Amino acid sequence: MALFESYERRIDKINGVLKEYGIASVEECRDICTAKGFDPYEITKSIQPIAFENAAWAYTVGAAIAIKKGCKTAAEAAEAIGVGLQSFCIPGSVAEDRKVGLGHGNLGAMLLRDETECFAFLAGHESFAAAEGAIGIVKNANKARKKPLRVILNGLGKDAAQIISRINGFTYVQTQFDYAAGEVNVVKETAYSKGERSAVRCYGADDVREGVAIMHKEGVDVSITGNSTNPTRFQHPVAGTYKKECVEQGKKYFSVASGGGTGRTLHPDNMAAGPASYGMTDTMGRMHSDAQFAGSSSVPAHVEMMGFLGMGNNPMVGATVAVAVAVEQAVKG
Repeated sequence: MALFESYERRIDKINGVLKEYGIASVEECRDICTAKGFDPYEITKSIQPIAFENAAWAYTVGAAIAIKKGCKTAAEAAEAIGVGLQSFCIPGSVAEDRKVGLGHGNLGAMLLRDETECFAFLAGHESFAAAEGAIGIVKNANKARKKPLRVILNGLGKDAAQIISRINGFTYVQTQFDYAAGEVNVVKETAYSKGERSAVRCYGADDVREGVAIMHKEGVDVSITGNSTNPTRFQHPVAGTYKKECVEQGKKYFSVASGGGTGRTLHPDNMAAGPASYGMTDTMGRMHSDAQFAGSSSVPAHVEMMGFLGMGNNPMVGATVAVAVAVEQAVKG
């Protein structure tokens, strides 16, 4: 039985990359890591249990490359992990074209460097994948940072935000937007746990204006959008508007658009380009993003269809951070 999904379409490219680092096989990568006292395969599965085999093995390859490269910090390890992830992109696919593997590595590195102070999952709150990604980050990122990274979820609907907070032990921040003054005010904060999960602040907005105001209130430096809860009504407009206002204010803001790909959401056949259309979500992401990922923020099978890995883009952010921190700790001994 093949080691992972689409093995035949991937393995030649993977072996070519492994050869550059003096590694004989994908299986040897796991041996390299377990010899150092950690297992990237298990770390990846712990972030999103429904992730495919190819995702777990891709992170294993990335971690082994990080060790072979002699990476000393988690941020350096994240960039090296990106090389491993990129090697799994199927030749000629949407994922390979967009360099999604390298993009995930670079995003993870940003979150592990102290210049980034606040990271936002800009997502529909019914997306539990955003929560999986957030948990992976708060459990690990601060082990490699001098200053704690602030992580927020910002999405449409106050009731949904409260539910996702309660289920995951986050802190629900209830806000009220003053439309006349253009300001957002905090009504109350409710922490649903006392542990590290309570550090994740979860906001629910009534509309785009409030969503943008929340971004400014938290001073978001980096965000990733999802594709759920009517993306044309919230995530992409919030990221795009916030981007415009950050440019006007001279503030650095790195926007990642998750989701999109061939024949993606919002009836591509009705978007004037026929079946060749990428769909409206993908188009909107291209308008504001500094990096464009491929496939769903949550559904492993859709990311796999784009020629990448069977893992949601949001959980992947958490996996990149978790595995990179494990590399740093292993190297430090």
